Amino acid sequence: MAQMNQGNRTKQPSLAQLRAFAAVAEHLHFRDAAASIGMSQPALSGAVSALEEALGVQLIERTTRKVLLSHAGERLASRTGVVLDAMGAFMEEAEAVRAPFTGALRLGVIPTVAPYLLPTVLRLVHGGYPALDLQVHEEQTSSLLDGLAGGRLDLLLLAVPLGMPGVVELPLFDEDFVLVMEEGHPLGGRVDVPREALRDLPLLLLDEGHCLRDQALDVCREAGRTAGAPVTTTAAGLSTLVQLVAGGLGVTLLPRTAVAVETGRNPALTTADFAAPAPSRRVALAMRAGAARHLEFEEFAAALRTAMTDLPVRIPEARG
Repeated sequence: MAQMNQGNRTKQPSLAQLRAFAAVAEHLHFRDAAASIGMSQPALSGAVSALEEALGVQLIERTTRKVLLSHAGERLASRTGVVLDAMGAFMEEAEAVRAPFTGALRLGVIPTVAPYLLPTVLRLVHGGYPALDLQVHEEQTSSLLDGLAGGRLDLLLLAVPLGMPGVVELPLFDEDFVLVMEEGHPLGGRVDVPREALRDLPLLLLDEGHCLRDQALDVCREAGRTAGAPVTTTAAGLSTLVQLVAGGLGVTLLPRTAVAVETGRNPALTTADFAAPAPSRRVALAMRAGAARHLEFEEFAAALRTAMTDLPVRIPEARG
């Protein structure tokens, strides 16, 4: 073979050239190699020649009877297989990424939602999206929003509205707040408690940083509760909060999805409903505006709305 052009060594070989050389190296026969990769024999021969030209080395020794690998060809044949295998894996991964509901989904959830809604979420994922690798992170709202903005999290499940630029909310449901108090309380069992009753009740709330605390305080302000009215804040979670209520330290507000879990096994607690329209909160999924997986997330939100119809919530009408 003529001396290779040394000035072409920087030219990158194509995948077609690498596949042609790999087939020749395996079969040591041009006709068989061409048939194995569905290429005509002249095209295969031309691809190998072009690869030799690009690399500046002779890979094949051509004789009238057989094909032999040169020393350089023997050294590069194994490397060619590695490159082609890696490219195959790369394309498989790209195909998996293009397929919806595959790979990792990093879901952030606030503590006042996680224990009560995750069973429904997990049933949906396991039953409907078995190839999805759901990774759950329970954090307070501010931390979740930081994680979403920084790319640490993909999707959030939390109370809205957030009022955050660059964040799109996908509403899931609305739920009422329920008044929880010690058994025997005069308001226990009522279904028409006026909001104004919150003005003077000894109210227990979650610690600073929980959005449920802020929502409860908003309800109290709407009810006319003055800033000087006592609010005892000693609980980091709803389970502790209701135990304090059961011990006679005050009353609290729970979202309706939490009531059965937090009060159902404690006979020292009773509940009351507010008169309509009851104070409520909206729970939604939140994603980054322009998220690459936005269609997938919107479909996930729609599936969650359907899955949550058995919960004590109100599903908002789909927006046209």
